[in-house]
Amino acid sequence: MVIITLQRNKCIGCNYCVELAPEQFQMSKKDGKSVLLHAQDKKGFFTLKSLDETVFESAIEAKNACPVKIIQVKQM
Repeated sequence: MVIITLQRNKCIGCNYCVELAPEQFQMSKKDGKSVLLHAQDKKGFFTLKSLDETVFESAIEAKNACPVKIIQVKQM
């Protein structure tokens, strides 16, 4: 299982996560911030739990590219 967490309120809208992991992220047309697709919101932390292990590599690339370090990725 791969767990991806996005602290969306600190997003600066750089778009790196969307470029590196478009199957997990997209940019909001409303506020220009990143959206973690199919995630659940808990007090500003958006979390996606995926059984698809193939998303791990691209999620790690997005995490490493994020200039404000608001993406966390864990593999269980």
